[in-house]
Amino acid sequence: MPSPTHRRLTPILAALVLAGCGAPYQPLPGRPHHGPEGYRNLYDTGHPERFAFLRWQWQRHTGPVPVHHPERIPRVSADLAAIHAPHGPDALTWIGHASMLLRLDDRQLLIDPVFSTRASPVSWAGPERQVPLPLATAELPHIDGVLISHNHYDHLDRATIKALVRQPGGAPAFVVPLGLRAWLVEAGVPAERVQEIDWWERTSLAGLSVTATPAQHWSKRSLWGDTNRTLWAGFAIRGSRHSLWYSGDTGYAAGLFADIGRRIGVVDMALIPVGAYAPRWFMKAQHVNPDEAVRIFREVGARRAIGVHWGTFLLTDEPIEQPMADLAAARQGHGVSVADFSLMAIGETRPLP
Repeated sequence: MPSPTHRRLTPILAALVLAGCGAPYQPLPGRPHHGPEGYRNLYDTGHPERFAFLRWQWQRHTGPVPVHHPERIPRVSADLAAIHAPHGPDALTWIGHASMLLRLDDRQLLIDPVFSTRASPVSWAGPERQVPLPLATAELPHIDGVLISHNHYDHLDRATIKALVRQPGGAPAFVVPLGLRAWLVEAGVPAERVQEIDWWERTSLAGLSVTATPAQHWSKRSLWGDTNRTLWAGFAIRGSRHSLWYSGDTGYAAGLFADIGRRIGVVDMALIPVGAYAPRWFMKAQHVNPDEAVRIFREVGARRAIGVHWGTFLLTDEPIEQPMADLAAARQGHGVSVADFSLMAIGETRPLP
């Protein structure tokens, strides 16, 4: 049983994970998401009232405790032979939560890699991994590039970044939203290996085309002074055979995703969050639920989608396995087949269609 000190600290650490070394904020003129005090969302989806986090924690303390069944999360042993094959099909391997290994044109990319036991600023407390890692950083192939969507602890992990910097053959190249370069350099990534881009800017990562797309979210990594001082984003990634779009953490905003779909064109696969959505009164401005994820899939116009950001850490109030049932209901409600919007098993490697 957790100690009283651990129970008192856990809500604070969970807030930092859902929130998130700040760098000086430098707004650029003529860009509506560059506010005077920090980056801001393009759409007003409503925000919880002042002290909403404390209200949520009080409800958690006084209300029923959710029962989690991590044993129900599908998992398989990682296919290391397929992952390391020198020439293989374009494929995805789900590491858990939002972490994905992507092979595209025989380049190996990581998306929001977190390999630590906890998604937390400390190793002894905070949200703990509920399903074992399918592979360790030492078992990864040589990573050519890394995409980081934002600075929250369940998406940007210092120990993982340091391990990638130490990989044989040298550090991978990184593409990150504005403001995160200084953090990565401080963590040991060579400065010349980091590119910062703004929404709708395009660059090359390991020979692949990457475009940053807007998301409805926020950033924070400490308890003071850095709220929204670094940008958050999704990414459209194009190779010679396949294209993907990763939404990053996002709330739902009418009009946003249809606009993204028009601007990036049809993609073969979308990676869309389906977890960390309860209670809705508090989470809806920052995290979609499965029904909204299916709406995003249809609005962005992707050929297929995979649900991510679930099944790994206890961050919010829905049971850890609940996204499976809620996504099934959402698919039925929107007339979307399981082949078109599916979930992966942790450790599964799936060729892109």
